[in-house]
Amino acid sequence: MANIPDKSANSRAFESTIPSELACPACFGDLRLHDTHLVCTACRRAYPITDGIPVLIVERAEEFPG
Repeated sequence: MANIPDKSANSRAFESTIPSELACPACFGDLRLHDTHLVCTACRRAYPITDGIPVLIVERAEEFPG
């Protein structure tokens, strides 16, 4: 019998160590994990994480309040 990948919520969770390997596509600033978004520490854009995958598209980013 073939191994079937686990489709549970845990398999779609975003690995919290990954932001240190990524940069903001708009300004190349550092990204930090904040709930369901990666937030740029420089320009404050918030990129959504959908099904465990960060959507690093500038046009899809939101301004992070605060």
